[in-house]
Amino acid sequence: MRERVNQTVEVRWDCPVVLVPSGRRSVLAAGEQVVVVQRLGGSFTVQVGHGMLARVAGADADALGIEALGGDEHGGREEAAGGREVQPPGSGAVGGHAPDVEAVLDRLRSVYDPEIPVNVVDLGLIYGCEIHPTHSGGYRVAVWMSMTAPGCGMGDILRAEAAEQILEIPGVTDAEVELVFEPSWDLGRMSEAARLQLGMW
Repeated sequence: MRERVNQTVEVRWDCPVVLVPSGRRSVLAAGEQVVVVQRLGGSFTVQVGHGMLARVAGADADALGIEALGGDEHGGREEAAGGREVQPPGSGAVGGHAPDVEAVLDRLRSVYDPEIPVNVVDLGLIYGCEIHPTHSGGYRVAVWMSMTAPGCGMGDILRAEAAEQILEIPGVTDAEVELVFEPSWDLGRMSEAARLQLGMW
């Protein structure tokens, strides 16, 4: 079954979730009614009782009776961090082409804030990226990422998801995503596409 936004579904079996924005882990009980409010980047945001939101991993889509779809179709490339280009370090491949910063940003465009239907790149949450060759012949990617609010409990969840996405890039053998809060994130870091999508003009 292909899902629709704001579709009410019944949980087929106990399903692990992460509550938003606290980041606390919980379980949706079999038979519980939830509303799918967002399906982006391979995960779902559902509304549970009393208006609370929960994030369901794409791997658990079957528990909602929903077809798991891969990744995000984010379309064309856009500037990172609200129009500020993130510069790659010096090039130089070891036995092939080195992954570049745009490849990293493309993967990170499949990571979404569960409360906002915009990916972390267009939200301007990516503060920096460096790529370095390793002694083993692969590449290590370091990314500095922020959150829209310092106390957001989803930070570790999104950080881990970002690292997983980066490790999917050919040649990348190590990924480190560090959460930073200086300078503080603000709306000015969002891309034009994100502002248009959210009607912030």
